[in-house]
Amino acid sequence: MSIHARAPRIRTSAATAALLLAVTGAVSYSALAPTPAHAATALLEAESATLSGGAVAEREHSGYTGTGYVGGLTDPNKGRASLTTTVQSTYDGAGNVTLRYANGTGSSKTLTLSAGGNSSQVTLPATSGWTSWATVDVPVSYAKGANTLTLAFTGNDSGNVNIDSLTANTPAGSGDPGPSGAGATTPFTTYEAEAGTFKGSAIGPDRTYLTVASESSGRKAVKLTQTGDYVEFKLTKAANAVNLRYSLPDSGDGKGLDATLSAYADGRALPDLQLTSRYSWVYGGYPYSNNPGEGQAHRFFDESRLKLGQTLPAGTVLRLQKDAADQAASYTVDLIEAEETGAAATLPSGYVSAKDLGVTPDTDRDVTAALNTALETAKSQGKGLFLPAGTYVISDHINLTGVKLRGAGVWHTVLRGTGLKGGLFGRGGTSTVENLMIDGRNTVRDDAGGHAAVEGDFGTGSVIKNVWIQHTKVGLWITGPTTGLRASDLRIRNTYADGVNLHGAVRDTVVSNSSIRGTGDDALAMWSDGAAVTNSAFRNNTVQLPTLANGAAIYGGSGNSVENNLISDTVVAAAGVTVSTRFGQPFSGTTTVSGNVLRRTGSMEVNWNAKLGAVWVYADQSDITQPVVLKNNTVEDSTYSGLLVSYQKQVSDLRVDGLTINRTGHRGIEVNAGGKGTFSNTTLTGAAGGALDVAGGFTIQRGSGNSGW
Repeated sequence: MSIHARAPRIRTSAATAALLLAVTGAVSYSALAPTPAHAATALLEAESATLSGGAVAEREHSGYTGTGYVGGLTDPNKGRASLTTTVQSTYDGAGNVTLRYANGTGSSKTLTLSAGGNSSQVTLPATSGWTSWATVDVPVSYAKGANTLTLAFTGNDSGNVNIDSLTANTPAGSGDPGPSGAGATTPFTTYEAEAGTFKGSAIGPDRTYLTVASESSGRKAVKLTQTGDYVEFKLTKAANAVNLRYSLPDSGDGKGLDATLSAYADGRALPDLQLTSRYSWVYGGYPYSNNPGEGQAHRFFDESRLKLGQTLPAGTVLRLQKDAADQAASYTVDLIEAEETGAAATLPSGYVSAKDLGVTPDTDRDVTAALNTALETAKSQGKGLFLPAGTYVISDHINLTGVKLRGAGVWHTVLRGTGLKGGLFGRGGTSTVENLMIDGRNTVRDDAGGHAAVEGDFGTGSVIKNVWIQHTKVGLWITGPTTGLRASDLRIRNTYADGVNLHGAVRDTVVSNSSIRGTGDDALAMWSDGAAVTNSAFRNNTVQLPTLANGAAIYGGSGNSVENNLISDTVVAAAGVTVSTRFGQPFSGTTTVSGNVLRRTGSMEVNWNAKLGAVWVYADQSDITQPVVLKNNTVEDSTYSGLLVSYQKQVSDLRVDGLTINRTGHRGIEVNAGGKGTFSNTTLTGAAGGALDVAGGFTIQRGSGNSGW
């Protein structure tokens, strides 16, 4: 969603009672027994959650960890009370959840724990009093990727216990969500160019718009210009494939140029990387063109992936080098991701092979019609459609009408678009899409003519999982009446507009554990256009370098949240996270932004000459009269203010708790609005322009635990 001049939004042809709370804002790691050997453990403080029903954060009884505990899990007349967190795992397998609780009633009590769609009632024996705490281990089964854990007081439970913490013990070798608890768990390891060994020129750090460094991860990169220049990394994990983020110079006509870059493993030649500037470099004013004569060049980077044909063990020195045959004038290397791809999957049970239905990959033949026919045939047989390894050329929508579509893996099955077109289109019904790549051929943003990679109505309970998307107009453009969609383990790269947009009457939808980078508009957006997006969440995603607009944005709606995301390096006209009435219907319910880590976010809005904060609450077209809850967010090295509340309208009920702001280029907290807000446990350090600047009649009510302002 661009916040530039009031440009029209993308228009395409597509027309809970359970509370989901993230409590991963406070995470520590320990060897709590019993856990599998070398298991990853994440201690989740319950009081850091947003609470519903009768659940409340309390400090009455001593002996708790963190800043308190959760009580009130006792009265069904106040609504179903539940705590929910997302736990990341890179392996399938058994684990457990350790509950730390107090039960001073003299008898055992129960709550219900749900994990991965399975629920079990948990018995919590009495403790010797309300200041005596005990633990109980509950077996669960973790799936690869994002796992939602919900602890609830249901109608079948006796409740009346206090919950101090939940410790998720994931399978041995499964990894963990990192020390902040924010961001996605991904199958690749990232190596930043400037952190490697190199012969060439370091660029950055620089956040000046229209510079290459401003669009680089960490605002730094390495430029190779002379024959023999290189950058190299020592692999910390085995890998048989790499994905390179790079920038080449553009051609004079703006259509792009192609070039190779040499690669070596411990001095042995690997296949060359095939690079292009065809999908990077745009010019002029929004929505931009491919005409260099318009000036204002940006969108400098693209990505290219390569199967190495061999597995490189940990410890291998991987070198990227400009050799004499590598003819581009320069190569700017930002980062490289290395991983093991795994073997291409074979036909699974319950599926029919597309090959057996006449859909042939690895030719130049357009298979759009054949693929649509094959999907209908598989559906009529009560089966899903399997796409074996290969590249399938499509030139129009592939229609999903309550079907299952599965590839052999993101490194093995590719749907390749044609021009501006080619993507998956949901037309109702419960569909599943997984284990494939969608590689578009867009070279410019065309809202009217271009296709999204995945678009439309995905019925009730649909799943989009393990999909890699690049070079399309949008990654996911999800429309109503989609309900209960679970989209996870996505890689969305270098789209010309949004990465994900939940548009209109979308309900109970979660986008989680995904890596989103280099989008041309909001990386993650909920847009209540014509109808409200309701009870939906962006959870545990890693967002990097949207080249325009925000890391995550909520434009109206009810009960929506942005939870536990790691967002970094916003470029222009952007906050890290914004809650805004700039577009869409007014807010009609509580909006929650919790547990996020924002690094080097905020930016200049060049059309307004406005300095946007890392967190931006923006009352623009209408007042924000409903609660906005900012809980346990961390702002690091904000370009301008850490928290900005604007602009000259009412923000009636802002609730800030547990906000940490460390280093800003402007204010710590900046307000130019009416209304009021409560602030607790809010810490400011290193605000270059002063800690606090309040105008517009806004009233600040200070709670406990504040410091630095």
